[in-house]
Amino acid sequence: MTAITERRIEAGGMTFVADEAGEGEDVALLLHGFPESRHSWRYQIPMLAELGWRVIAPDLRGYGLSSRPTGKDSYKLDHLIEDVAGIFDAVGARRRLLIAHDWGAIIAWCFAIEKRLPLDGLVIMNVPHPSVFARVIRTSWNQRLRSWYVGFFQIPWLPEMMLTARRARAVADAFTGMAVDKSRFPPEVTDVYRENALRPGAMTAMINYYRANTDLLDRYPGAPPIIETPTLIVWGEEDTALGIELTRGYEPYVRDLTLQTLPNVSHWVQQEAPERVNLILADWLSKRGLMPGVGG
Repeated sequence: MTAITERRIEAGGMTFVADEAGEGEDVALLLHGFPESRHSWRYQIPMLAELGWRVIAPDLRGYGLSSRPTGKDSYKLDHLIEDVAGIFDAVGARRRLLIAHDWGAIIAWCFAIEKRLPLDGLVIMNVPHPSVFARVIRTSWNQRLRSWYVGFFQIPWLPEMMLTARRARAVADAFTGMAVDKSRFPPEVTDVYRENALRPGAMTAMINYYRANTDLLDRYPGAPPIIETPTLIVWGEEDTALGIELTRGYEPYVRDLTLQTLPNVSHWVQQEAPERVNLILADWLSKRGLMPGVGG
C-alpha cells in the first residue's frame, strides 16, 4: 500500500494541510465536502498513487488544520476557486486531475466552467452542475424540501450551537443517519470529523460556505460555457439531500460526460462504497487516457 504523508502547502497567503501520496508533475487534487475533511479520501489516495498520480487531498480553507480566515466573505466561491488554482501551481502540476465531492464538487464545477486552469480530467461525486441544480430547484418542491438545511444555515450562531452540542454529535449523525451501510462510519471515522468541527472557529467557517454563496444559483445566468474536459459523475442513488433527477440534462453543459450511479449507496459515496468507486475511477481513467505517462 502506498504511504500517505502529511504536508503543508502555501498558496495565496493560505496554508493548506494535505495528505499526499505519490510523486511527479501529474497531480490529482481531491476536494472534500461538508462536514468532512481530507480524511474522506483515505480509500482513493493510495489507489490513485498506485496508478501513477501524485495525489494531494487538502483540508479546504476553514477546515481541519488549514488556514481559517474569519468573516463570511472569506468563503466566497471566487476565493475557493483561487485556492484550487494556487495549490495546483504551488505543487508544480503539469497535468491536472480534479476529483471532488459535495462542497468540493461545487468548487470543482465552477473551476471547470470558468476554465481557471486547464484540466485533463474532472470527477464529480454527488453534486450537480450549478445550472442543472438551478433548473431543478426552481421547479421541484421535492428538492426544495431536501435542501431545507441551506436556509437553516443562514441563521446566525444557532446552527453552530446545534452542530457542536454534545461534542458535535450532530456531525457524526450526519454520516450515520444518511448512510445505507452504516458500518462504514464507525466511531473512529466519525470522531475525526467531530474533532475537526470542534476546533475553534471551525464550525462557523464550515457553515460560511453556505452563507457566503447564496447567489450561487445566479452565478451563470443564461448558458454557461460548456465544459470540454472529460468528466465523470459518480452518484450514490440513495442521497437524501440531492435527488437522482439532478443527474439528468447535462447535454448543454458538458461535452464528454460519463455517469455512473450506485444503487444502495448514500451521499457519502466514496467512503461508503470505496471498492466500487475505485473500480469506476480506474476504469474511466484508463479509457480516457488519463494514466500518467499516457497522453498529455
